[in-house]
Amino acid sequence: MTEQKILLKMQNITKRFGKVTALKDVNLEVKEGEVHALVGENGAGKSTLMNVLSGIYPYGSYEGDIIFDNETCKFSKIHDSESKGIVIIHQELAMVPYLSIAENMFLGNERTAAYSNGVIDWPRTFQRAKELMDLVGLDEDPHTLIKDIGVGKQQLVEIAKAISKNCRLLILDEPTASLNESESQKLLDLIAKFREEGMTSIIISHKLNEISYIANSITVVRDGSTIETLDNNNHEVSEDRIIAGMVGRALTDRYPKRSPEHKISDEVLMEITDWTVHHPLNLDRKVNDNVAITIHKGEVVGLAGLMGAGRTEFAKSLFGKSYGTKISGHVKIHGKEVHLNIVSDAIAAGLAYVTEDRKGDGLVLENPISTNMTLANLEGVSDKGVIDHDLELKTAKELKQDLNVKCATVLQNVGNLSGGNQQKVLLAKWIFAHPDVLILDEPTRGIDVGAKYEIYCLINKLVEQGKAVLMISSELPEVLGMSDTVYVMNEGKIVAKMPRSEASQESIMGAILRTSGKKRTLEQ
Repeated sequence: MTEQKILLKMQNITKRFGKVTALKDVNLEVKEGEVHALVGENGAGKSTLMNVLSGIYPYGSYEGDIIFDNETCKFSKIHDSESKGIVIIHQELAMVPYLSIAENMFLGNERTAAYSNGVIDWPRTFQRAKELMDLVGLDEDPHTLIKDIGVGKQQLVEIAKAISKNCRLLILDEPTASLNESESQKLLDLIAKFREEGMTSIIISHKLNEISYIANSITVVRDGSTIETLDNNNHEVSEDRIIAGMVGRALTDRYPKRSPEHKISDEVLMEITDWTVHHPLNLDRKVNDNVAITIHKGEVVGLAGLMGAGRTEFAKSLFGKSYGTKISGHVKIHGKEVHLNIVSDAIAAGLAYVTEDRKGDGLVLENPISTNMTLANLEGVSDKGVIDHDLELKTAKELKQDLNVKCATVLQNVGNLSGGNQQKVLLAKWIFAHPDVLILDEPTRGIDVGAKYEIYCLINKLVEQGKAVLMISSELPEVLGMSDTVYVMNEGKIVAKMPRSEASQESIMGAILRTSGKKRTLEQ
């Protein structure tokens, strides 16, 4: 059997940001024609390493060597790496929403007509775009605006864009983080197809089941250093084995147990009845229809469902009617009916909402950690309407310690933190508001197993203090592992309620299929 050629070598890569060493003597070897996974906790250095490789961090800003196809490379910008066939697709897709698929695909790499003095050849552009779309399995008109297609299809546009640059090494950073199971599987199958055709890929992902499924080799990075590279050609590397390398220890139980003394109270902390929400752009359409949910003191209630089931819209509508205006129904907290017309009403009533979009809606990325942590309760750090900055700093330091936020200082901009630490800052922001009921919408999306475990521990701590949690999650194992009671939402309605002892992936899926009349794939 012929030994595979080494396409890429990164040798002794060290990268510093001021006094912080992000990468220390990292080594990586990628074989031609393989899918190579790069795994590690948030902040381990995975994305930093790929930014070095792609020229985002130019030669001279790091130590070490990049050898691609037996040639030592000194990339000073992204264009340099792309000219060699190295193309990176970031987790945050770089799309212009009001340009067409074809325009986005060739942005910065325009198709020009011969002897046209740089004038774009539009017929050639749209024809080539359609050819590339067929190649990646994207069944759309190339004239369609990017804003009018979903995230899964936008990923395919990015991959087609990469292929248009004669890609030899495709780097995908969290490619399935915002996709449902069906979309994720299609994307993984596409990567496998490209592998069969000889393309090499590096994939960064926190979804370890996907890594086990698709990767030939797995390199583990921890605290800025390479720990090991595992051979997964026979797909025998278990998720537990990967986790042990990532966190430096075996994680025997991914869902921590609560204190044996903890009991769910008979007291109903929050009761929602007859909750109906109309679509803001089409008032004849109901996004939620007569939803009823009861949450007890000390209880975690999980809300499961399919993509588009109406779970996030339901959460936002509760939180001060921040989704739509035509909303009806009743909410009682501590047995007293409350009217949540604006967000400040919800906060005053003891309700908090941790959004699924921490970067877009949850945090002010260009502001310090300290101001983000206190933003939902400015009265708690103010005196007669004036913010006490010393108190704000003291409070932020205490929250940082309580939630184990990894940062140099709480004066650091929150946008510079890893995803897991940003999520902890967002949780700290709402914990400081002292809510009775915390709504968590996809609380662990895009973060590693170690950070997930810490957030699960925090959820347990909150309910052990007598608070209640309503958790929306697209990861069914998470819903089943953390919830005391599971509600299932389908097409805007609650279609099942089951205690933890009766809940399973099969029973949840069965409830959805019985009420939808068509088979759909459950999100994960």
